Amino acid sequence: MERRQFFGLAAKGVLVLPVWLQSCNRPVMPGSDRDTQIHPDDFELNEVTVAQLRAQFKSGRATSANITKLYLDRISAVDHSGPQLRSVIEINPDAMADAVAMDKEMAEGKDRGLLHGMPVLVKDNVDIAGKMLNTAGSIAMEGNVPKRDAFIIKKLREAGAVILGKTNLSEWANFRSSQSSSGWSSRGGQTRNPYELSRNPCGSSSGSGAAVSANLCVVAIGTETNGSIVCPASMNGVVGIKPTVGLWSRTGIIPISATQDTAGPMARTVADAAAMLGLLAATDEADSATALSNDKKHDDYTAFLNPEGLKGKRIGIERSYLKRNEKVDVLFASAINALTESGAEVVEVDFLELMKGVGSDEYTLLLYEFKDGLNRYLSTANGKVKTLEQLIAFNEQHRDAAMPIFGQNILVESQSKGGLTDEAYLKALKNVVNTSRGAIDETLKKFGLHAICGPSYGPAGCTDHVNGNYSTGYGFSGPAAMAGYPHITVPCGFVSGLPVGLSFFAEAWSEPKLIEMAYAFEQKTKVRRPPNMVGAQD
Repeated sequence: MERRQFFGLAAKGVLVLPVWLQSCNRPVMPGSDRDTQIHPDDFELNEVTVAQLRAQFKSGRATSANITKLYLDRISAVDHSGPQLRSVIEINPDAMADAVAMDKEMAEGKDRGLLHGMPVLVKDNVDIAGKMLNTAGSIAMEGNVPKRDAFIIKKLREAGAVILGKTNLSEWANFRSSQSSSGWSSRGGQTRNPYELSRNPCGSSSGSGAAVSANLCVVAIGTETNGSIVCPASMNGVVGIKPTVGLWSRTGIIPISATQDTAGPMARTVADAAAMLGLLAATDEADSATALSNDKKHDDYTAFLNPEGLKGKRIGIERSYLKRNEKVDVLFASAINALTESGAEVVEVDFLELMKGVGSDEYTLLLYEFKDGLNRYLSTANGKVKTLEQLIAFNEQHRDAAMPIFGQNILVESQSKGGLTDEAYLKALKNVVNTSRGAIDETLKKFGLHAICGPSYGPAGCTDHVNGNYSTGYGFSGPAAMAGYPHITVPCGFVSGLPVGLSFFAEAWSEPKLIEMAYAFEQKTKVRRPPNMVGAQD
């Protein structure tokens, strides 16, 4: 698809764009020159890891309270002023008190594990009981202070993590309009890509991806239906794990799809993402999908951090991605070399050919399941609307505030659908699940593969509030998302200073071997570098 550009005309003369949007028309310089020369950042917690912080806590060189304070100050300086990433939508007023409580426990010899005292950000579609809202970015949900924690938040608290606040997202997890701008919500505004502020952070877990990348927290929670962890992780230069559906509970998360939804960790390293993955994996009686994980999950996925994890692995490389964009081609070729040099055998496959034609049925499935799931959530929530129908009416009544950039055609389409007994829904569900799982399972078996691999997405496109999102020519999230299978993206390198991730996915419950491979690739390449918020002073 050709790149869309801003048209500088309006009905009464030239449309004057904000300077940070105008800058998207400037040439992007090679990353190594640009990123090392513009806006140096000497934040003392840059690129700090869970293991490093645990060592500091145990030695007494740092406390959760002072680390939490540093991150809160960082959010104030970088997110709410300065470059204005707009990745954090709300601060937890209890963050400092919670950090002090975790320090007290550590001083008394109690150790809750890998995340004890670690500052974490959570996407704003996950219920957190107490004083913070859960809105999916919508002003229609203002006032929705949950009475109970989502199941994964309960597990996060049990692990001793300190919740810093909520992250911005594509409103309604990017299921509102076909002309949406990823990372924009009526409540939080437009999240920006920290590598180039005029570029889009992708979505819907835009705030989580941008915040982790910009070192506003240690780790973050995102959610995905199709691409909402993988894409922002790739385009913001971080690690994202979309677990097998059922590894993490969905209870207390504003839904799109009971078939495809899952939350997952986003972090700067595979090790940190793996640390969170196991601590939140648990069976939840309120989410039947988690029953399938009973004998499949692991309490500690850091046990699979093997730097030799690519040795003897056989990996399928998507052939159609080998010659699509010459700059990405060079990066992908380098990644393939790293895989083979690390002991993997690479086999070309035409995997995406097996997925043709399933996209329309996935959309049908999502329309039906969104209506059903959202009506269930809204019926017990404390927002201004109690049904999808009321949400649509609210947006129309408050059009200037709720829909200043794009509309709500997806919400309207969803409302027009019937129930989950409709033949159209059941037919779509069967085709989506059978096709996606069959494509992955059959390809793995046919070629004797441990995983399928390819560029996660292309480099970030410009944020376009005129035409909405546009394709960058890549997108590898669909198959694993539709199948409910695990998917990991890890930083692969840069194209003109913009990050690109490399994807690994395989059959259900294959997180251990995917972590092995992703970690080995990460340790071999070590391409992750912090962003410098280019364009902040433009």
